[in-house]
Amino acid sequence: MWKLLVGFILFAAVGLWLLSKAGDKIDMGGEKHDVSGGHADAASAPAPALAASQ
Repeated sequence: MWKLLVGFILFAAVGLWLLSKAGDKIDMGGEKHDVSGGHADAASAPAPALAASQ
């Protein structure tokens, strides 16, 4: 039982250390649903034609 308590304390300490190192860079806003995938110009461009290889 004491090992579980020590493991939890270590896990919490590592989590707090990571949060303190990251500072304000952590985004806690949830999932972002970007339909374009970060490539707005690629979504509006026509798809290239496939060459016939026969």
